[in-house]
Amino acid sequence: MMSFTAAVADQRFVLEHVVRIGELAATERFAAASPDVVDAVLEGVGQFASGEWAPLNREGDTVGAKWSPDGVHMPASFVKAYKEYVEGGWGTIGVPEDFGGQGLPFAIQTAVLDTLGSANMGFALCPTLTVGAIEALIHHGSPEQQALYLPHLATGDWTGTMNLTEPQAGSDVGALRATAKPLGDGKWSIKGTKIYISFGDHDMADNIVHLVLARTPDAPAGTRGISLFLVPKFRLNEEGTPGDFNDVRVVSIEHKMGLHASPTCVLSFGDHDDCVGELIGAEHAGMRAMFTMMNNARLNVGLQGVQIAEGATQKAVGYALERVQSARAGSPNKEAVRIVDHPDVRRMLLRMKAQTQAARALVYYAAGQVDRAGLGDGAAKNRLEVVTPLAKAHGTDIGNEVASLGIQVHGGMGYVEETGAAQYFRDARITPIYEGTNGIQAADLVGRKLALDNGGAFAALVSDMRAEAEHPELVALIDAVDAIARRLATADADDKLAASYPFLTMTSVAVCGWLMEREGRHATGDEEFAVVKRASVRFYLDQIVPEAHGLKAAATASAEVLYAVPAEAFAA
Repeated sequence: MMSFTAAVADQRFVLEHVVRIGELAATERFAAASPDVVDAVLEGVGQFASGEWAPLNREGDTVGAKWSPDGVHMPASFVKAYKEYVEGGWGTIGVPEDFGGQGLPFAIQTAVLDTLGSANMGFALCPTLTVGAIEALIHHGSPEQQALYLPHLATGDWTGTMNLTEPQAGSDVGALRATAKPLGDGKWSIKGTKIYISFGDHDMADNIVHLVLARTPDAPAGTRGISLFLVPKFRLNEEGTPGDFNDVRVVSIEHKMGLHASPTCVLSFGDHDDCVGELIGAEHAGMRAMFTMMNNARLNVGLQGVQIAEGATQKAVGYALERVQSARAGSPNKEAVRIVDHPDVRRMLLRMKAQTQAARALVYYAAGQVDRAGLGDGAAKNRLEVVTPLAKAHGTDIGNEVASLGIQVHGGMGYVEETGAAQYFRDARITPIYEGTNGIQAADLVGRKLALDNGGAFAALVSDMRAEAEHPELVALIDAVDAIARRLATADADDKLAASYPFLTMTSVAVCGWLMEREGRHATGDEEFAVVKRASVRFYLDQIVPEAHGLKAAATASAEVLYAVPAEAFAA
């Protein structure tokens, strides 16, 4: 069976032609992102991931994290591999140099996480969450908090978490009940329960830095009364090193469909009234700070779709190249052939390749907008706002589709756990749910992003796509997306939300088609990569883009039929 190999060639290609990394490297801030440095990072993390993390993917699924009264324990192999990740400096890539990082573009950090997660997505969730905590502290932490915590988070010596959800408050963050009471010395007493906290506890790092949403006394109701607090597992002593336990207990870990290598924790803060936190930013400004973390996390969850798709595709290709079954239909030679020679298997494999590359182009494009927005580019900031829900929702939808196709390529053996194909499907299924369900992403697109800059932000995206698009199916899809966007701008709330998901998919496919067509123009030569790239682009434009036209009816339909059935009648 084919072993994991990092998709370095495609990553380098997308960075060059979609992110346009050369433009970033021409700026003073990202001058270090020279071609030789980028190559060294991509190839180095590829070797690390294939040698150290990929071999643990199966163990993470079958053994996984274990709860005990004194905390969560990871397999010993994971503890060792995480230490090697820290020693290799892979967590420092995108962190500014002032805080102990290498100061490379977020797009390069995205490529690093792409490789790590393609090798072992459950494991890679740990550093992915730490990236979000770093972003929140960079933008909203005090200088003292930044100095104490960021260097350790950058290396990965300490890891970070995000604590929003509570048992009674799922997507409705405003319903949370965790409390923070002032202690009179600038510190706060934290009390409450948080659920679904990925890597909320583990034994791979010296400390865990929890970012916790809570209510202060007499805070306004809803999201306006929420503040964000920094709550370490171990309080820091005078030397800035982990000291006393901070009364943060892991009550249990969830028994999940997949992602077994990532402990999903129920955390209890302040059982003994001895949990101390620090305010991040201003009181009652927690949602603004948390959304810095959430928006980063949403791009990285979209990236998880790419990771799963890459891993599932490599496994399916490996199986199809080895599995011999049946003669090729219509061939005078009746000898059995490898299944890769059958047209339907080739259709599935090429679809997996094309969708994986399209999702990578979309998510990396969004990452490039993060870097440009960080340089003060207002248009890039608006573009990032528009494409973030696309990257999160469509990236994860693709991850699920490709993982499912991977099982189909394996046939009955794909449904048998021993082959490992099913793990990708089980691991992928959470990604359209967490960090804001894909339905919430669609609602965000039609409810907020279409109206951004009085509609100018979305119109600018359409204009840029039109300026480059040549394939007739793609041009037609862009026109349809533009027309539906104009219609939705004046639609009532129910009609707008009823159309939101098919519209998001149509828009995402249009953006992916635009970026894939751009890639196709640069895929010259006869080497295998160029041949596969051209075929993937052709398949995407000729077969996947036309499918999106079929969503027009749903994207223009009234919500009336959805409410034609009384709620209780759904049980009939």
